[in-house]
Amino acid sequence: MTSFDFSPLFRSTIGFDRFARLVDAASRVDGTAVSYPPYNIEKTGEDAYRLTMAVAGFGEAELDVTVHEGTLIVSGKGQETDEESRYLHRGIARRAFERRFTLSDYMKVNGASLENGLLHVDLVREVPEAAKPRQIKIGAGEPSRPQVIEQKAA
Repeated sequence: MTSFDFSPLFRSTIGFDRFARLVDAASRVDGTAVSYPPYNIEKTGEDAYRLTMAVAGFGEAELDVTVHEGTLIVSGKGQETDEESRYLHRGIARRAFERRFTLSDYMKVNGASLENGLLHVDLVREVPEAAKPRQIKIGAGEPSRPQVIEQKAA
């Protein structure tokens, strides 16, 4: 397996240790990779996304969508069926699952809905005004001096 050396990156950046952990986690691929339940991630607008998971057989009460410290966690706990049921073929997996998705900065979950066995989670990137790029005017001539406010002694 290939490992990456991020030490040159850390010499000139601050706070990118999270990036190194993300790359490390993404590069760990083993034979037991989780593939249940299947999902799609689609871009639905300029800064809007939708996660769609196939959760056939799960009801709203059995699913949980949580955002914690920049991670979207979708979990499902299938209720046990009565032992008297005898399946000749059981192709609908109702086993418990937990899927984690790392969210980028300023991502917000707008809502979730369950429709026809598909769980839809809508996300949007809301960058605050303070973090958006802004144009700085360059003045000509002398630099402007700060205005001094005079105070009268009491």
